[in-house]
Amino acid sequence: MIYTVTLNPSLDYIVSVDHFRQGGINRTAKEILNPGGKGINVSLVLKNLGYESIALGFTAGFTGKEIVRLLEEREIRSSFIQVKNGLSRINVKIRSDEETEINGMGPEVFREDISALFRQLDGLSDGDVLVLAGAIPAGMPETMYGDIMKHLSGKRLRILVDAAGPLLTGVLKYHPFLVKPNCHELGEIYGVTLGTRDEVVPYARRLQEAGAANVLVSLAGQGAVLVTEEGQIFQSEAPAGRVRNSVGAGDSMAAGFLAGYLPGGDYEQAFYMGICSGSASAFSEGLATRKKTEQLLAAIRRQ
Repeated sequence: MIYTVTLNPSLDYIVSVDHFRQGGINRTAKEILNPGGKGINVSLVLKNLGYESIALGFTAGFTGKEIVRLLEEREIRSSFIQVKNGLSRINVKIRSDEETEINGMGPEVFREDISALFRQLDGLSDGDVLVLAGAIPAGMPETMYGDIMKHLSGKRLRILVDAAGPLLTGVLKYHPFLVKPNCHELGEIYGVTLGTRDEVVPYARRLQEAGAANVLVSLAGQGAVLVTEEGQIFQSEAPAGRVRNSVGAGDSMAAGFLAGYLPGGDYEQAFYMGICSGSASAFSEGLATRKKTEQLLAAIRRQ
């Protein structure tokens, strides 16, 4: 089974506004309400690609209940821990001449809530896949993902970590199956500016030397780089298309990678499925579908 962890999920309120005016009254031309958060996005895209998962994490208040309801509506299984204080956040995304985001804070998570999550994770079995994705609520230790991996170190799991900064570097000594920083996040770790796929490769290898088995680095329109535990290096530009949506492309890449890898352990297939799933979300109003992903996969293989 695949499990995704979203420690600070959200309701994403996405509004389209013709020529947004700051300081004035604006009326929406279109409104969308989705369950959000990086791990949740991975679960949603996995479902679209034909894979079941169980979404874990923390929710709070009426917004948390709505997140769970919307996931049920999309046939996504979940087992969120309902915390007492605060509300699950609402993220407002304004699509206009420019795209603007206002992200909420999220609820307060206490030590007993974290202990409850660890008890849930104790139920994972050898061979399961665990996705740890996204930022954490305020007040939660930056060692959180590392703490989870340490707690689960006795199990044979494939753990994918999509995070930045200390959340990412803190897991390396526990040897995650895959880490997926973007180009900017990788550069921040090593204090450099990275602009090309060739520049990314040596720093991806440094993450491997620090403990990651596989490193997948996204470079937006420039595509991605994968350095595998078998010593392979895959590079590709992104498929051609018009970007319509910046929400969830990286999460879709993670889901596509898993969907490509799990059937037969083929890293090349995983790499290209990841790129095409990420692009399918970027080129669509919503998250990647199987049809759009397969169309882009056929196109990129012809390049």
